[in-house]
Amino acid sequence: MKASTATAISICILLQYLTVVQGASGGVTYVRWGRKSCPYVSGTVLLYHGITAGSLWSNTGGGANYLCMPHNPQYGAYLAGVQNFSPLYGTEYQTNGGGPIGSFDHNAPCAVCYASTRASLLMIPARMECPTSWTREYIGYLMSTAANRHYRTMYECVDRSPERIPGSAGDSAAAVFYHVEATCSGLPCGPYDTQKELTCTVCTK
Repeated sequence: MKASTATAISICILLQYLTVVQGASGGVTYVRWGRKSCPYVSGTVLLYHGITAGSLWSNTGGGANYLCMPHNPQYGAYLAGVQNFSPLYGTEYQTNGGGPIGSFDHNAPCAVCYASTRASLLMIPARMECPTSWTREYIGYLMSTAANRHYRTMYECVDRSPERIPGSAGDSAAAVFYHVEATCSGLPCGPYDTQKELTCTVCTK
């Protein structure tokens, strides 16, 4: 084998090793729904905080996921005027039924967090504890749009101690967060309780 070939192979192996090492410790990002700050966990820092947004609850189209919108948007080229193809709305807590999370009809903030020393992220529904050797970032309640609304959303883990966006009180056109409860249809009643709101936890490792 020529020296140049051996050197090239060594460089490739080194680059692959560095890629694996970097990927293993490159960190992960997640959204802490309902809060303006990140949890006080070692290695976790705030990238930005913003406004929870999504599609209007009564629309049949649009995006199915919630977004954490920054307070200072930047625009590129644009077409003047309201096109109304895929409008985006703030997200209100819809918890007037006496659920654990209050703040009915207030809009939800959000925080984008970076766990710099961990490489894996996991949201566990119906649990408040993380697996052994994992770090618990925060505990919350599982939330989504309501079953009788016109479109589906992702399930998200909304912090159990939610904050409100100041001045956002009042029912308005919005995306929505409702508590999630289990049924006995396909889920075993006994461990699951149809009359209790489901919890969740966000874990990193």
